[in-house]
Amino acid sequence: MSTTPIRCAVAGVGRMGRHHARVYAQMPEVEFVGAMDQDAVRRGSIVKEWGGEAFGSVDALIDAGIDAVTIATPTTTHRALAEKFLEAGVHCLIEKPLAPDSEDAAAITAAAERANRVLQVGHVVRYDPVMRAVQAIDGVRPRFIEMVRVSPMTFRSIDVGVVLDMMIHDLDLLMMLVGTEPEEVHANAISVLGEAEDMCNARLVFPADSDGIQTVANVTASRLAFKTERKLRIISEDIYISADFGDRSGKIVRKSANQRSLDDVRSQLQDGEDLSNVDYLSLVNIDSLKIEDEEPLRLQAEAFLHAIQHNEVPDVDAEAGAAAVRTAERIVEAARMAGARMV
Repeated sequence: MSTTPIRCAVAGVGRMGRHHARVYAQMPEVEFVGAMDQDAVRRGSIVKEWGGEAFGSVDALIDAGIDAVTIATPTTTHRALAEKFLEAGVHCLIEKPLAPDSEDAAAITAAAERANRVLQVGHVVRYDPVMRAVQAIDGVRPRFIEMVRVSPMTFRSIDVGVVLDMMIHDLDLLMMLVGTEPEEVHANAISVLGEAEDMCNARLVFPADSDGIQTVANVTASRLAFKTERKLRIISEDIYISADFGDRSGKIVRKSANQRSLDDVRSQLQDGEDLSNVDYLSLVNIDSLKIEDEEPLRLQAEAFLHAIQHNEVPDVDAEAGAAAVRTAERIVEAARMAGARMV
């Protein structure tokens, strides 16, 4: 493993790209080469703040001799940029979604394999401290998962519908938690401001595992809500998890830790006792998730650089990103089949 700083740059310094530039510039193991963007003012402001050079084209950035790049341009441009960078031997971190469709996702995956370079997809929610705390819980074999990701319209990422824009985060988390793509997809959606969907609800049924345990997930995304909500609930045989990404909190209820109370209640109910005045929450032991104070984007960048330095497959590789895109396509198609009017 080389101790030479990794020469990193960012292609596209809009809402997300400017944060990638900041993170790279603040990492001691990185030499921040600079920013590429079609907007001269935007790329100039980034390098003025964080150093490096401003580049107006992919070729100029490649000629500068970079080792790695974050691609944070509009989704429809990902394939063309990724293929060019990978062919030049540059490792790529591509902002989510990997591509606008499964065809482009497959092409990007193939390009990374040909180039033998690290390609990581920016599903940054995997690195959210709340999600990391959920992943650290032992014994979770989900039976039911509920995910809600809604917010008011920001008029960003409007080149894609809400499934590729927002729900894609949760689709990636679902397949990470369950370990496979769904076998059944049911969905419906509504378009309000344009031709692409602005609100969508999907019910996903995953294949049963070796013990016959099947997971069902209900996922809702909207960019026309009155307020921002990012919530996750997981129900398994022994554990109930409720997490709120907005206020960075979470609670766990374990069946095994409350068995005595549950047995007492069951016995009283069988005896015909009236428990209507009993406070259910007073009967159960509720633990809080331990949430660390960490920046997800920094953790993601560290994982990307680690994969480069150690020649390892990244946490969120091209196939994981492609799986999320494939599932998103199935959801949109299911919504169309249910009568949703979208392009």
